[in-house]
Amino acid sequence: MWSQVALKEFQGVAMKLSNDQLDALRRVDSPTVANAIETFEIRPRVSGYVGYDIKCMFPDLPTTLGYAVTCTVDSTTEGRESIGFNRLYEILEHAPKPAIVVMQDVGTDRLHSCHAGEVMSTRMKQLGAVGILTDGGLRDVREVAALGGFQYFCAGLVVSHGNPICVSVNDPVTISGMTVNPGDLLHGDANGILHIPDECAADVVAAAEAIWKREGETMRGFGKPGGAAESGEIQH
Repeated sequence: MWSQVALKEFQGVAMKLSNDQLDALRRVDSPTVANAIETFEIRPRVSGYVGYDIKCMFPDLPTTLGYAVTCTVDSTTEGRESIGFNRLYEILEHAPKPAIVVMQDVGTDRLHSCHAGEVMSTRMKQLGAVGILTDGGLRDVREVAALGGFQYFCAGLVVSHGNPICVSVNDPVTISGMTVNPGDLLHGDANGILHIPDECAADVVAAAEAIWKREGETMRGFGKPGGAAESGEIQH
């Protein structure tokens, strides 16, 4: 029965973009994606991305791109009832791919939380996930690095798993002020991670290429007399 529910939940979000479109997005760095999204004026500039409390643990990996599979988790509350992580794996199995598992901590002590390590990451990768995003802790960083191609975006590393439970699955969650809904397209690299709105997802690459062109012209202007002044206001 849960498989049918999982499929129903993701109807309408599966395969929003073609494989070619996803590949093109992977070739763009996340800051440029952020700049490209701004050009569509879909959302306020200070929204849709995480803050510097969320760190990329494997900055040498290429861009991480995937559709969100969401859950709330707790590893610091004694005796709290769990729905079981198998519910999460069932959703992940039927979710659009590639997937990013997004885990919001709802425990009593986020500083000491730890929501996944080698075993869970291995299982998630087998089911089509390319990484985890959480506002809590993760662990087994060396072992997960050895998996290859699996990214950690988290608040930090925590040595003990505590009392890990899954509280809910497939609900909207909030990570570092960024709201994430099931099926949202996320794009991240060493600089952080952001949400690409559906309204402009198919056009972000073209906008990014236009930004690269303008930035290239600006950078070339720096080497000319008066180039910096003539380029107008400079933004990073």
